[in-house]
Amino acid sequence: MSEQPAAEYRIEDLAHRSGATVRTIRAYQDRGLLPRPERRGRSNVYGSAHLTRLHQIADLLDRGYTLASIKELLEAWDTGRGLGGVLGLVAEVQGPWTDEEVDRISRRELERRFGGTPDEDALAEAVELGVLEPVPGDKDEFLVPSPQELAVAVELHAAGVPLAAITGHLRAVRQQVEHIASRFLEFTTEHVFARFLENGPPTDADAAEAAALVRRLRPLAQQTIDAELARAMRTFATLHLQQHLMPEGRTQVFEGRATVSLPHETTQAVARLVGPDNIAAFVHAATQREVHSRTLDSLAANHRKPDVLDQKD
Repeated sequence: MSEQPAAEYRIEDLAHRSGATVRTIRAYQDRGLLPRPERRGRSNVYGSAHLTRLHQIADLLDRGYTLASIKELLEAWDTGRGLGGVLGLVAEVQGPWTDEEVDRISRRELERRFGGTPDEDALAEAVELGVLEPVPGDKDEFLVPSPQELAVAVELHAAGVPLAAITGHLRAVRQQVEHIASRFLEFTTEHVFARFLENGPPTDADAAEAAALVRRLRPLAQQTIDAELARAMRTFATLHLQQHLMPEGRTQVFEGRATVSLPHETTQAVARLVGPDNIAAFVHAATQREVHSRTLDSLAANHRKPDVLDQKD
């Protein structure tokens, strides 16, 4: 079987095949991003390597790289250090950092979830914050990048929180979370990824190893924040309950670091039952029993077997 002849293009044909303009192709040549074409008489001839290079440049531009950094990466490729691993690392970093799937919601459904009254100002602010994304060509449909975030807003509104307060709270929380994300990335760069950056652009093997590390470290940020948020909420919720929600004039019962505020009549009843010296121990034991009971109920509800429990006579 005879070999297929190599593809050849005039600059206009190359522009058409690549999606770049003739002016852009010439600018890339001047910057050293694109090899010079082969000169044949009075004509310039481009090949498949030029088309591949233009696709690589377009892909890197879409990923947010500057032309200067693209030139460094392409030079690394040309000197044999490889570009495939680098692109794999970029794809890994820019991939989804959550298991949530984007949802869609109509304007009518939004109004229903938030009390049935249209609020164009709140809608515009939700779009600005990225909680909602307009669907091109359909003014009554929106994408929901994080259904969980929208569900939280619905619950807060149902509990009586004004929409303006919810969006203001989200802005404040987002600022703090972005600071935490930045600190986590600085930490991992310093202690994990610094060795890949010591000698300029990473080799193909280094980039592949770094991509594998990103996959391993990706859930750690979420797990750390979940654990620390739970700890902080447990600590501050107790203090907040004590300071703001419990009426004055009630007896304080201390058990370790926790504080439980009880009505006077309840304290007297417990004292009669177990004695005044055992009130704290009794309250602590009762609390633990309630927590364990609720945990068991939750586990049973989440893991019950429908084929056994849901059978009908």
